[in-house]
Amino acid sequence: MDITLGIAAGFVGWFLVNYLVAGIYTVDQNERAVKTSFGRAKRIDGVTTADDEALVASLRPEERARYAYPVLQVIAPGGPYFKWPWERIFKVSVATQTINMATDLEHSMANANGTELEAVTKDQLNTGIKGQIRYRVSEQNLYAYIFGVKSPIVHVMGYFISILRERIANFEAPKATGTSDLSAVSGVSINDLRKNLRDLNEHMDKECASSAARYGIILDASLITAIDPPQEVESALAAINTAHNVVSSDISVAQASADQKIVQSKRAVEIETLRAQTEVEPLVAMAKQLAELKASGPGALLLYLRNLKLRLYSQASQAVVEVKR
Repeated sequence: MDITLGIAAGFVGWFLVNYLVAGIYTVDQNERAVKTSFGRAKRIDGVTTADDEALVASLRPEERARYAYPVLQVIAPGGPYFKWPWERIFKVSVATQTINMATDLEHSMANANGTELEAVTKDQLNTGIKGQIRYRVSEQNLYAYIFGVKSPIVHVMGYFISILRERIANFEAPKATGTSDLSAVSGVSINDLRKNLRDLNEHMDKECASSAARYGIILDASLITAIDPPQEVESALAAINTAHNVVSSDISVAQASADQKIVQSKRAVEIETLRAQTEVEPLVAMAKQLAELKASGPGALLLYLRNLKLRLYSQASQAVVEVKR
């Protein structure tokens, strides 16, 4: 009898420790949790990610039905919470994380031990890319992150790198209006990439905006910091860039000299215009006065001419008068 009671007490103790006490859990501040019952996640009935316009705005119309995932019931930070033995808890960190974009989580030796990513430019130049990716898990699409793919971050990294390589292979610098494009003359696309790193990063952010709806990962930013050519062409590329800098400097000096001459010419035209106006204005005023005198009477203009002649005679030292015969 005592043995039976001991076995029963041991079973009860084992059950309490392994199923009841072990069923108590908490969720950290930077975590979110999802509960499954017999393998099925607790979800909000009748609601999918396709109903969230902000989330699916970056998807094409034909993709929205493909990536319509159920919206799960998310367990907020806190606790203690309790789960039954047939239930399972999936905890996910929602903190922003940073990873080297050359990191291969499946093959650690790839991409120069995860330090440099290779890509081919438009002019067939094999370049090395260095930078980071900042990402975080989307709370609105935990189903895609937990249950959608086996390794979400590996999937998203491959998605990001494929878009980046395609962009570098077809990158063309925007044409600057009114200036000479030396990079276009040289035909070296790596110069364009280096000068337009900001545009390249912004393009990657735009193209990867749909990753939250597809895979449940938000790419906050791509930070490409360096694009380096192979060592064997580094010196040649440096010489090309030096020559172009000299040409660019000469063009800038010539443009500054031309701009200065244009300004001087404009000033000279303005001065001559003002001088001509100064000479014309008295004549215009005199013509106006003569017209007013003529309108005042038939003899007024003749009297004005007589008085003008008398004043001139008084100022002259000699006068030549025609004698009528």
